[in-house]
Amino acid sequence: MSLGYTIKEGISGIKRTKLAALTSIFALFISVVLAGILLRAGFNFYTMTQELKSNVEIEVFLNEAKGDQIRDIGDEIAAFEGVDNISYISKDSAMAIFMRDFGSQGSALAELDFLPASYRVSFSPDASIQKMRDFVDTWKGRKVVDEVTFDEELLMVLESRIQTLSLIGLGLAGIIMLATMLLVYNTIRLTIYAKREIIRAMKLVGATDGFIRRPFIIEGIMQGLVASTIAVGAVYLLFHYLIPTYLPQVGVLGWPFGRWYYTVGVMIALGIFLGLIGSRWAAKRFIKSVELS
Repeated sequence: MSLGYTIKEGISGIKRTKLAALTSIFALFISVVLAGILLRAGFNFYTMTQELKSNVEIEVFLNEAKGDQIRDIGDEIAAFEGVDNISYISKDSAMAIFMRDFGSQGSALAELDFLPASYRVSFSPDASIQKMRDFVDTWKGRKVVDEVTFDEELLMVLESRIQTLSLIGLGLAGIIMLATMLLVYNTIRLTIYAKREIIRAMKLVGATDGFIRRPFIIEGIMQGLVASTIAVGAVYLLFHYLIPTYLPQVGVLGWPFGRWYYTVGVMIALGIFLGLIGSRWAAKRFIKSVELS
């Protein structure tokens, strides 16, 4: 069967069930638009939380360590799995930071020379909280260490928010995609019903179910392609015109991975995929049910 004939039959199927096809295309459009919004907003939220996470530092305050001992401690800290960056704060630097933060009121305390030297340690964004806990536990018991400070609560809040929003996003996306596939399924079912006499005749002359099924699958793919193309335009208008007008702070959201075409590619592929799955599901089930008699 030629590709031209398959596409022609797919288009004719849309024409036969205009209302159902438009409903299906609209559902696909909504699904792909929401996917584009979730993808862009979700990526930016994830990037922001990872940036915040990487800025959370663990500070290892040292006892009276000197010279080579300080360097050895620094080398050992840097070698710990997940550590991204370390910086050494000498006693003089700690005093300067203290006086800068507290001004003249801190001068008297700074002169008491009570501020210890320390290492400030930051972990890579993909490091888990458990890995940071392991680091803290490793260094807390060392004789050369006076104290280890760690803002664990902030990290736990960040990870909790990421997990919660990820679950909500995935759940919402799953429900929308399932509903969309069901609408495509219903549209193809109506098309098959409208062409049942032709299908019966094709079976009588020896056409296989696979041969008959292809135009219906093409119909579903075309619905997905049309819907996702319109959805791409809608998402572009939404983020470049509507949102910046009413919510300027949200309008600065970047494209995932810094390029617009990644999001566009995902949206187009998603629309085609949903149309393909819904149409294939319906065609496989209902073409077999058309009786020869």
